[in-house]
Amino acid sequence: MTVLTPARMRPRDVARVGGAGLRARPLRVFLSALGIAIGIAAMLGVVGISASSQEDLNRQLSALGTNLLKVSPGQSLFGEDSHLPAEAEAMIDQIGPVTSVTAAGVTSAKVYRNDHIPAAESGSISVTAARLDLLKDVSAQVVSGSWLNEATHRYPAVVLGARAADRLGVVRAGPDQRVWLGGQWFTVVGVLASAPLAPELDTAALIGWPVATERLGFDGYPTTIYTRAEEKSVTAVRDVLAATANPEKPNEVKVSRPSDVLAAKQATDATLNALLVGLGGVALLVGGVGVANTMVISVLERRAEIGLRRSLGATRGQVRLQFLAESLLLSAIGGVGGVALGIGVTSAYAGLQGWPAIVPVWAMLGGVFATLVIGGVAGFYPAVRAARMSPTEALATP
Repeated sequence: MTVLTPARMRPRDVARVGGAGLRARPLRVFLSALGIAIGIAAMLGVVGISASSQEDLNRQLSALGTNLLKVSPGQSLFGEDSHLPAEAEAMIDQIGPVTSVTAAGVTSAKVYRNDHIPAAESGSISVTAARLDLLKDVSAQVVSGSWLNEATHRYPAVVLGARAADRLGVVRAGPDQRVWLGGQWFTVVGVLASAPLAPELDTAALIGWPVATERLGFDGYPTTIYTRAEEKSVTAVRDVLAATANPEKPNEVKVSRPSDVLAAKQATDATLNALLVGLGGVALLVGGVGVANTMVISVLERRAEIGLRRSLGATRGQVRLQFLAESLLLSAIGGVGGVALGIGVTSAYAGLQGWPAIVPVWAMLGGVFATLVIGGVAGFYPAVRAARMSPTEALATP
């Protein structure tokens, strides 16, 4: 008696049989794969946009520097506003690792577009006395005109921050551009770009220290002192700045590192991104349920095919492998499509924001791997159900 051994299915045969099953129901396959693709694209888009934002931040910090420290007055024990000593700059400059020191001081003057604007409508623009080296130390840039120099900082000349210029309706600097400042006309000699490390300058009208003292009654006390230190000594310098700036009342001095604010914002964004990744995971799970539903219905609809294959000698293992291969192929199609969609979304958003488009390789590989796992789990029960059908039962079912 001859015993027939079922032919072994090679990987190529498994893929061909699984693909044939999918081609027979293209619309249903498309809709099921779309659910997987949306989930993967959502997760990959969030990860990619976050990585692109982080890379942009790293480039910003590399260009601006992370060694800037900011010293400002705090409050006394009784809640009263304090001020930094006039000698604070000179004392801070004596710290060994400090490489540069500059200052700005907010005056009581107001600035308006012209002399007909009501006094109450100042637009929350501060008039700030500035040292000549302020711009260099805070890594700010002039977009129109020029910064104050040895000549202009003694005369009624003003440089406007980015938002201040917008509120005052000043598009560009020039001799014909004037603003009403402290009860007199000041010529706008420059307009700044936004300053990430010193956002308070964005809403400031910056004038020279001498003209602020002579014409506006500025008391000479610095409101903010900007200090650059050697990178390796930034922490050590920060620890002694308060006591150095105001030895008598170090508790009334606030010291901050502007780059930490940018990093904190990035950390906040990362928390939101984690939530969005979770939502993408839910979408992926829904897509997996769609795959399982598709495969269960496929088994029910193809009982005759299963019975015919079994009667022709196909083993239960081969039937199980066929349906599992269909599920994996369906999920892989959705996964690859989702990765492509996620890369497209990331690239488009990063391009609009002016960021470098970064999509981590681990995220792409992880996305495809996740879809294969979901496909295997979703297709396991339908595959087992199909394999358990006897030829007579399957062929007898109408």
